[in-house]
Amino acid sequence: MFKRTLDISLALIGLIAFSPLLLVVTFLVWIQDYHSPFYIPPRVGQNNTTFYMVKLRSMVMNADKSGVDSTSSNDQRITAVGRFIRKCKLDEITQLWNVLLGDMSLVGPRPNVKRETDLYTSVEQKLLTVKPGITDFSSIVFSDEGEILKDHLDPDIGYNQLIRPWKSALGIFYIEHQNFILDVQLIFLTVIAIFSRENALLGVTKLLKKYNASQELISVSSRVKALVPSPPPGTTEIITKRA
Repeated sequence: MFKRTLDISLALIGLIAFSPLLLVVTFLVWIQDYHSPFYIPPRVGQNNTTFYMVKLRSMVMNADKSGVDSTSSNDQRITAVGRFIRKCKLDEITQLWNVLLGDMSLVGPRPNVKRETDLYTSVEQKLLTVKPGITDFSSIVFSDEGEILKDHLDPDIGYNQLIRPWKSALGIFYIEHQNFILDVQLIFLTVIAIFSRENALLGVTKLLKKYNASQELISVSSRVKALVPSPPPGTTEIITKRA
């Protein structure tokens, strides 16, 4: 009950507060090619149901038809305005509408495309037992996802090898420890990350230590060391192909 109240309250405040900026950016997206400024893709939500996530369009029209789901920072599909949108995370703000509708929560595991959730192990299936969120531990830890995948010949395989294992682990960790105070702390750290990613990462590692996360998860989340290919939770095999 407290979680839903927090979701509705902050979503309304956020949409109202950012509406002037969103209107300007929406116009800039539209005027560059005179197509819809919104991208509303299907995502997999709680209990494996499909919902449509509202995002400001940061790519050329029909970019998703390329079959590539993961996006590197040097992806040629990203438009000039889109780079600004992605840098400032403005496409996340429009997802507050999904929070109002009840498809998403402010805090929870990030929603994924069906091609990715179809690859989930039995352990990762736990990620689909709760509402997906706009932010969580992994949203802060991997806020530089585009840079991580930069220059990868296959961004989707890069995602599955470098990001998915820890994104899933952090999502499961959140589900196992979720509470109202933790949600407020993660929202606060998400705001901090806009101004200082270093301080936000420090806050994440402190929270993980507080809730007795494994040393490996804490180490990876500090992002001090380079990411290396790892298996996702529930398997010992590193992903080398995507069905």
